Amino acid sequence: MTTKRHVYVIDDDAAMRDSLNFLLDSSGFGVTLFDNAKDFINTLPGLAFGCVVSDVRMPGMDGIELLKRMKAQNSPFPILIMTGHGDVPLAVEAMKLGAVDFLEKPFEDDRLITMIETAIRQAEPAAKSEAISQDIAARVASLSPRERQVMEGLIAGLSNKLIAREYDISPRTIEVYRANVMTKMQANSLSELVRMAMRAGMLND
Repeated sequence: MTTKRHVYVIDDDAAMRDSLNFLLDSSGFGVTLFDNAKDFINTLPGLAFGCVVSDVRMPGMDGIELLKRMKAQNSPFPILIMTGHGDVPLAVEAMKLGAVDFLEKPFEDDRLITMIETAIRQAEPAAKSEAISQDIAARVASLSPRERQVMEGLIAGLSNKLIAREYDISPRTIEVYRANVMTKMQANSLSELVRMAMRAGMLND
């Protein structure tokens, strides 16, 4: 494995953070520790994709509120919730809010490792897909209004000539715009451009 998979541990108990840090680090994960959920939420936009392991009962923002905030941000990060003995109703609420799974403390190390690996493996494709969609949207946003018109013409199947006639400019100028569109969109072919347009929601059925 080339890159370390990331795990973000959120727990107000220092001893718990230390033991999880040791366990996860020795299992080959890149570990980042937080002693409260608020700090995690504040740094979330800049974090690399990974699995969140959070305690459910914490002062300030608890695990349930954390889940609500992450859901509101459409975060693709999978979340595992740790609960104390008898917190099953809280755990069920956490699952309803999108937690992948929950663990009752004390838990077996191997079980946690397996759950994290499964959570990352299942959530990764969606996270990658979301990142690609955002990237394509940013490329579309970089087009000038005229370049966007030309792109819309191209994906509608119009020839350079027809696009030129529609906007009353020369076919030669359209060729320049077309080249700009392909460069800015990083598309190597018209079919690739069409696929990107579909990703960006520019092609409505």
